[in-house]
Amino acid sequence: MVKTALDNFQRPPCAELLGWRLLDAGPEEGWIKLAFDGKPQFCNPAGFIQGGMLAAMLDDTMGPAVLVMSEGRLYTTTISMTVNFLSPARPGTIIGEAKVTQLGKSIAFVEAKLMAEDGTVLATASASERLLEAARGVK
Repeated sequence: MVKTALDNFQRPPCAELLGWRLLDAGPEEGWIKLAFDGKPQFCNPAGFIQGGMLAAMLDDTMGPAVLVMSEGRLYTTTISMTVNFLSPARPGTIIGEAKVTQLGKSIAFVEAKLMAEDGTVLATASASERLLEAARGVK
C-alpha cells in the first residue's frame, strides 16, 4: 500500500467507533478505499444498519480523501451531503471508496460509495466540503 498522510494521523473517536481502516489510496488522484465494521449495535429493528450510520461512514470516507490528496495539509467540514441508500446493509465489513472530483481553494467536491463485501452497492453520496488548514492531528 502507498504511503499517505494518514500514516501519521491519530484517528478520532468517531473513526474508531465505525471501525475505520485504510485499505488503499491514490493521493495524486485523490481517491481512497477504506473498510468499516458494520456492527450489530448499528442495526435498526429490521436488522439492517441504520441509515445515519451509513451516512457517517460515507462522510468519514470523503473527508480523508481530501486529507490524503492534500498530503495532510487540509481538513474538511461538510457543507452539504446528499446520500442515496440503494440496498439494505447487513452487519459485517463495509467497504468505502471516495474520489475528490474537484479541489478548489476553499471548497472541495467529493463523491463516495459504500459496498458490501460481495460488491453490492449499499449507498452513494456526493458532498461539498469546506477546506481548513490542518493545525493539529498530523504528527
